[in-house]
Amino acid sequence: MRGGVVAVVVLATGLTAAGCGTESEQAGSGGKGGGAKAPAGSLTWEFEHIADFDGELADVAVLAEDDIWAVGNENNGEANAHLLHYDGTRWKREPLPEALGAGVHPPFLEEVGEEELWLRPQTPEDATVNRWAKWDGSRWSAVPSPPPADTGDFEAAGPDDIWALDGEQTARHWDGTRWTTTQLPYGASDLAVVGPDDVWAVGRRSTGPGTELEGYSEGYSQPASMHWDGTSWKAVETPQARFEEPLPPEPSAGLAQVFALDSGEVRAYGTNSFNHGEVENEPADEYIRLRWNGSKWAEQEDAPGGCALRTPVGQEDKGLFLDGNWYVTDDGRCVKIKRHRLPLSTGARKGSNQSLWLREIHRVPGTDEWVGAGLVQVNQSGDPFRAPVVVRLKRGG
Repeated sequence: MRGGVVAVVVLATGLTAAGCGTESEQAGSGGKGGGAKAPAGSLTWEFEHIADFDGELADVAVLAEDDIWAVGNENNGEANAHLLHYDGTRWKREPLPEALGAGVHPPFLEEVGEEELWLRPQTPEDATVNRWAKWDGSRWSAVPSPPPADTGDFEAAGPDDIWALDGEQTARHWDGTRWTTTQLPYGASDLAVVGPDDVWAVGRRSTGPGTELEGYSEGYSQPASMHWDGTSWKAVETPQARFEEPLPPEPSAGLAQVFALDSGEVRAYGTNSFNHGEVENEPADEYIRLRWNGSKWAEQEDAPGGCALRTPVGQEDKGLFLDGNWYVTDDGRCVKIKRHRLPLSTGARKGSNQSLWLREIHRVPGTDEWVGAGLVQVNQSGDPFRAPVVVRLKRGG
């Protein structure tokens, strides 16, 4: 996750949207803006850039309006990751920097400060050599002291305050000089930094109350949360989850995401699920949605309409961006973010089925502009393809 934005991770929660507008209206929408005028109060993703290869943009980072980077992943049967850079005038394809070293997966972009960007390998090709690269606004160079192991979730509050998960029960912290290692009470999958001495991690635990399950050796994992107070990580009491009897096969509960609002409120999201397909009359998966009220975890109030079961992927002073291409306003309204169809020049036919999947969204610093990157999946007879896209949010009225 990156400053103020949840990785749609490339976790990878996709943002999918229904089409809006006609092909003729959108025929010229391959550049910045374009398309029909949006009605008052509406939100629309408009095409900023459509790359000329079959694949996706796996990540995006925005340092400034004239310094935007994206990671391209071409679908040609080979490892062919590269960068795209926008300098305020045009998008240009660039190779991965030599400082990063070799790899078979697209790297991650991480904003670690207002003017610095790190590029880290998804999985180092050689586990003994962990090479990262950094962009200072003018050139790429090697990160002199990257974390000493493969890295999971990555949270940067600034260049001298970075947290990263290393395996399930290890966290590492960078203070601008060195990395220190701390052990977590339980396995963690996600981090959220609220302040210098206020960091949260969530995941699951396999021991303690609620985990014993008669006749099942692996037990019933339970949601877990942990807090860093500046000195150590401490386990925080977290509500248990359990299906009603008879229990479905191999039940398991846990938290997968933690999100810190600008107000300081912390929210956590997870599921209580099981091994589907083994019995009839299966129960529905249960969604866990918690908020920290300052002293304990409490149930979140459901958002309205289609926003009810969505999780945050970005925040601004007007509301929250949610997965599935939804938006909930601060006054409680649920809004579906629309999007345009690809222009016919891309090879997408009028009758094609198109879905927009965004891997990451970011605010342009100092503005209320938002940029996202991902792909449009085009399903059509005989010629399906994936169009890598950068989109920009258009607000109506």
